Amino acid sequence: MKKAVLAAVVAAAAVGGVILAVVLSGRSDGGSSSGTEATISAPRTTTRPATTQITTKPVNTRHGTTTTRATTTAAAPPPPPSGPRARTFVLGTVDDSLAQQSQRFAREQVDVSRDAGFDAVAVSARWQRGQRRPTRALVHVLGNVAAATRRADMQLVVVVWHGLGRDTPQTPAERADFAAYASALVKLLPDVRAVIVGNEPNLSTFWKPQFGAGGSDLAARTYADLLARSYDAVKTARPSVQVLGGALSPRGADRPGGSRPTHSPTAFIRDLGAAYRTSGRDRPFMDAFAFHPYMEASKDSPSTRHPENTTITVADYPKLVSLLARAFRGTAQPGARLPVYYTEFGVQTAVPAAKRGVYTDLDSPARTDSVSFDTQAAYYRRALELAYCQPTVRGLFVFHTFDEPNLGGWQSGLYFADRTPKPSLPAFKRTVADLRSGLVRCR
Repeated sequence: MKKAVLAAVVAAAAVGGVILAVVLSGRSDGGSSSGTEATISAPRTTTRPATTQITTKPVNTRHGTTTTRATTTAAAPPPPPSGPRARTFVLGTVDDSLAQQSQRFAREQVDVSRDAGFDAVAVSARWQRGQRRPTRALVHVLGNVAAATRRADMQLVVVVWHGLGRDTPQTPAERADFAAYASALVKLLPDVRAVIVGNEPNLSTFWKPQFGAGGSDLAARTYADLLARSYDAVKTARPSVQVLGGALSPRGADRPGGSRPTHSPTAFIRDLGAAYRTSGRDRPFMDAFAFHPYMEASKDSPSTRHPENTTITVADYPKLVSLLARAFRGTAQPGARLPVYYTEFGVQTAVPAAKRGVYTDLDSPARTDSVSFDTQAAYYRRALELAYCQPTVRGLFVFHTFDEPNLGGWQSGLYFADRTPKPSLPAFKRTVADLRSGLVRCR
């Protein structure tokens, strides 16, 4: 990858009344407990397509290593609709800058996101060792964004995660604490519609250790335990809250002896299914599957496929469905028809000279991973068209409404760091309008 992984900047920082809760990322039809299809339901408006259904994030770590190992042949997914989609498609933003100490400022940021075309917001809540409930300060800022999304008729999704790899909940007791924390969060915040458990556990940046004795996939096994505990705790607290598992990076090396041990999503999904089977569990441990289908670089088209290796991006949907089907076939956990949410996707733009004054770290090597505004708009449209027509995909979340001001971070927003719109915004809004009016045809 073109960018270096940033240092651990995970704690929320209060700057002039603004909470900057930075989340690190790897740039990354099934049943609920009642047996019904899991969805994050559509907003209560009359301008959306009429029928059915449905995160910070992390600064810039879009970094797994692409492998060249061939994957198995993908089974054909269910056929896409031939006309305007017969269910609602959720379009979200993942942006922790919406969680503010000031209720008024939180409302302003949420309203801008709504105007851009988003109907869901994903923000993060970081668990720390020893915690079984969120702090009062975190509940306050999340309460502000909850009130703002309720007012704007948007859905609220929370990414419950632990930070970097060194903070991985490694013991059963720590994973029980994490699950209790997630449960307490949904009790305290009744507006939360869905919880995403963890962040890119197939990367050592966010989950350690990755490998166990003999090169076994220890990360998948321990993450499966965390996911099951969290699912049960959240469902006990509020059964209507949807639990999304996975949140995987699109790349990984599958080399136990590598300098930065990682798993490809191909291997991790397979091993997650194996861990589920070994556990003997007789009920699901997720309502939907979260995935981060970032391209390797912003210049790469979302239409690019990876049939010869273990990478999975938006156009590799058949591979993803096939993996889920094989992992969970014959178990209580739905696989082939498990709802999928692309809970992080971003295309970065270059910062024009006139805007450089509102950004920092101007010489960061990360700044070179960028494209023009026209390309950003075109790639967001293509990604949304692809996702919209993929039968089990229920939504796509763009990584940020607003650019991160540090150029070592992520500039994939539709607004500059000073909150002024980018030239790509009008085209993005037209894309959203086309999706919601049925003008995008699935062939």
